[in-house]
Amino acid sequence: MTKRASEPRPDEGPGSIALAVALASAGVAFNATFRGPRQQFWQRMTMTGLGLGSLALATSARSRGARIRRWHVPLGLLSAAGLYVTFQLGDRFARRFVPSGDREIREIYALRTLRPKEEIAARLGTIVGPAEELFWRGLVQEALSRRFGRWPGAALATMAYGGVHVTSGNFTLMGAAGVAGAHWSALYAAGVPLGALIVSHVAWDIWIFLVQPTGEIELVVAPTQPNAELGGAM
Repeated sequence: MTKRASEPRPDEGPGSIALAVALASAGVAFNATFRGPRQQFWQRMTMTGLGLGSLALATSARSRGARIRRWHVPLGLLSAAGLYVTFQLGDRFARRFVPSGDREIREIYALRTLRPKEEIAARLGTIVGPAEELFWRGLVQEALSRRFGRWPGAALATMAYGGVHVTSGNFTLMGAAGVAGAHWSALYAAGVPLGALIVSHVAWDIWIFLVQPTGEIELVVAPTQPNAELGGAM
């Protein structure tokens, strides 16, 4: 499965201009998502997904060619389960050893209350989750891998994904995004198809955020930063 990721043909995949436009667009979009009014977070997150996903489809043949095959479903669910275990451990570490970890985790989960759960699940499953894989793997990582190589490209894509979460002002969210990004980027570099990663991303988002959070989620400490409640590890 590694030949696809490690040896892209010269005539396929996004180039440097598409990569530059993509990264600039992601920076602007995520800044707007995290910095805007809290009550409209999910509307802005959905628009970010639509915008970045459309850019990926317009510039990346990998993204346009993504299909979810039958065997992608169990593979994607297995990937999501492995990432959930990682986050269970990370949740305990952050709450215990990171000074603001417990508060920041609760602030992230407070976003669950902004819209009905069914609506949030629909947004995550139909737009946000798929768009993130099409954009970060199908466009950004593909372009970086063509330029720097398979594994360096995966590392750079992970840093880019974590980096756009800086504007959330939530240190724990930035770390969570980095871990999740590393997980999916490594799988993509290893040859796991986009279809399976879309299944993984959607299943993980809905499970960890709406079905089975990693720990205590009730917000008991008022946020100290105006944008602190705007983060989401999606």
